[in-house]
Amino acid sequence: MPMSALPKFESEAPAREIPSTAESAPVQEDAPTPAPAGALRAAFERLRAGYESERDPSRAVRIERLRRLEAMLEQMAPAMIAAISEDFGHRPEQVTQLADIVPVQLAARHARKHLAQWMKTRRVPTGLVHRPGHNRLMRQPLGVVGIVSPWNYPGMLALAPAVAALAAGNRVMIKPSEIGPRFSELLREQVATHFAPGEMAVVTGGADVGRAFVSLPFDHLLFTGSTAVGREVALAAAANLTPVTLELGGKSPAILAADCDLALAVPRILFGKLLNSGQTCIAPDYVLLPRNRRDAFVKAMRRAHAAQYPTVAANPDYTSIATERHYRRLLDMLDEARAAGAQVLPLHAEPPSDAARKLPLHLVLDAPATLRVMREEIFGPILPVVTYERVEQAIAHVNAGERPLALYWFGNDEAERERVLRGTLAGGVTVNDTLMHIGQEELPFGGVGASGMGAYHGEWGFRTFSKETGVYHQSPYSAVKLLYPPFGAAFDRLLGMMRSLG
Repeated sequence: MPMSALPKFESEAPAREIPSTAESAPVQEDAPTPAPAGALRAAFERLRAGYESERDPSRAVRIERLRRLEAMLEQMAPAMIAAISEDFGHRPEQVTQLADIVPVQLAARHARKHLAQWMKTRRVPTGLVHRPGHNRLMRQPLGVVGIVSPWNYPGMLALAPAVAALAAGNRVMIKPSEIGPRFSELLREQVATHFAPGEMAVVTGGADVGRAFVSLPFDHLLFTGSTAVGREVALAAAANLTPVTLELGGKSPAILAADCDLALAVPRILFGKLLNSGQTCIAPDYVLLPRNRRDAFVKAMRRAHAAQYPTVAANPDYTSIATERHYRRLLDMLDEARAAGAQVLPLHAEPPSDAARKLPLHLVLDAPATLRVMREEIFGPILPVVTYERVEQAIAHVNAGERPLALYWFGNDEAERERVLRGTLAGGVTVNDTLMHIGQEELPFGGVGASGMGAYHGEWGFRTFSKETGVYHQSPYSAVKLLYPPFGAAFDRLLGMMRSLG
């Protein structure tokens, strides 16, 4: 495939993209040196050779690899917390524990607990026409799985897919974002220490490595990033007929019903919005609520902001915006909204801190639909508020845009809840809270339409990285020979019987 046809890894989309060019972030002197194309291909071939040497690892081998990943994570946790915080400018230890370490630990434990059941070859029903033969379904490793992970949750979004891929018996190759160079290098070192080169590898680098990585002939490629870059990744993977799982983004709404308890809903919305300072793919991107509840909502948000974040710039619990480019992008959004006549309401008296790259939450009211805050995934502490008179208007507003990665509904009326959930289509839903569906290993996580394709977590991840092979076992007593030529009356009778029995 010509290099000109490979993804540029550049986008004017929100900074949730996997930025793989120097223009995407300030130059950092200690950024990892890009891997040459030859070294990248050699790393891939070592993984391919590892797969060929053991195409279907036993359950014991898979569990041992998962335990090694858990041990690696436990060992690297202090350095990981420090590295991620330094990459961001500042990020609370608690956020990294909550969002990057514990979810991977729980995913690995869940996989170990259920692995025997997931791996089991199972009998499936056989149509009467084809008996006394019988059907079985085998789950087999695909081979070498590629994972392209972003900077916003660099641990979880690199290692949770790796858990699923290892559980399914695959070899794994990870390309983390160079926006987080310290964590990326730490992950590369730790994986090289805990895993053989034929089991799992991490490659670091910028645009050239990103383009070369997604053009490798993986057996499956998982990409987490922006919709714009996801399209380019899918095109590059298509050259090798590599199946892809795309975890993208979009404008995820929080819909408040008329009977919504604001005292319950507002602190949960604020938490979901300001975790990681809104640099979360499933953060509530905007709020839809009844017009007559808007003023009460604004007051409740002010109280919740003061309770959760009494200060901002000097607050150790408040995460910095990861890059100067992204910080300026958010400020530009606010300036555009003010210039267009929208009400821009900072929820804290502190102004934005350029030095710390910290921005208090701003509500945006009465924003024209043409503004960037209404068109783009915000990916930061800005929350547009849109009002409606009837819930059908809220549903229509959601459906007028691209399908979101997440949807949140707050209320008590079950009939209205079902009307909203069945009238919209999103990657995943949490009812009466935000974010929590991503932590359910018993549920699939994935987007739809512009917010992605495919899913993982729990058994869905195992299945994503497996080939479910259908196997039909023919019986020695089968009458199939009656279908052989030369064709005659026996063929006609058997075909008629198949039609009637089928």
